Amino acid sequence: MKIPAASPSKILLVDDNPDGLLVRRQLLEELGLEVETAPDGEEGLEKFESGRFDVVVTDYRMPRMDGIEMIRRIRARDGAARIILLSGFVEPLGLNETNTGADVVIAKTSGEPALLARSVKRLLNRMPARKPVSSARPAAAARVASL
Repeated sequence: MKIPAASPSKILLVDDNPDGLLVRRQLLEELGLEVETAPDGEEGLEKFESGRFDVVVTDYRMPRMDGIEMIRRIRARDGAARIILLSGFVEPLGLNETNTGADVVIAKTSGEPALLARSVKRLLNRMPARKPVSSARPAAAARVASL
């Protein structure tokens, strides 16, 4: 399921779990993509600001800056950025594309690898659409973030 391209598309992968970074990086590289990683939202935002990425894939819950705050800041700089949010809290917190600002929200389940591969491919093949920047967080997400 390699993604055909003249030059490899560049993905920014942000997650504080080193094992998650490694496995997702390998999956995306097997698709023929160039992957740069960051261990938290702050470093991810710094890399986003200093580079050019076709898709950003970020975890929700991370130290220093969570995924929703990183998405909010990315959208403020580039409303057309293509962003995927990964979380083990999708259902309990009611995370979705509208309340997170992400183009795609994927639950961390056994089906995640296939969904991630399909979602990245779909986002790379579509023209970017501008999304409004929302400062509102899902109520449940705000409670968890404060823990």
